[in-house]
Amino acid sequence: MNTKLFTVNEHITISCRSEKTRSGFRHLASLMVDGWQQNTAKVCYQNRTWERFEFQSVIKALADKTGGEVGKLITALADNYQEHDSSLALIAGIAMLGSLMTDNQKEANDWKTRMIKAGLGNRGLDMPGDWDALSEDEKTRRLDAVIAELKAPAVL
Repeated sequence: MNTKLFTVNEHITISCRSEKTRSGFRHLASLMVDGWQQNTAKVCYQNRTWERFEFQSVIKALADKTGGEVGKLITALADNYQEHDSSLALIAGIAMLGSLMTDNQKEANDWKTRMIKAGLGNRGLDMPGDWDALSEDEKTRRLDAVIAELKAPAVL
């Protein structure tokens, strides 16, 4: 079980944890105000969705459920929080080499795709079902956007 605390301000914290289920896993979040639990939320998964950081979806669910000014503060946390993971910039750098080490756009896109998949492994990357039907220009645009996101400096 993975547990993490998020500090919204000096009075508000969010305690998040993950649990295994029969068909996947779930994320649970508890809103704590001055140490007292005020609200909870749950998101169940069979497969992992893309999140910029672990627990982002359940924190947003908690914000929606809470509403009001506290809900707005929680939403701001979910929209602006990023964790620092230096391996992401390394993955981006290796993927960018595809443009330098290949002879054409298709080879470059294939390289970028392989390196991003290998680097991220099972950490939230899910290629669209129609990926092979996309034009090489569209693949380049999307892959370069992923690389830019991986290179982005973390905001803590």
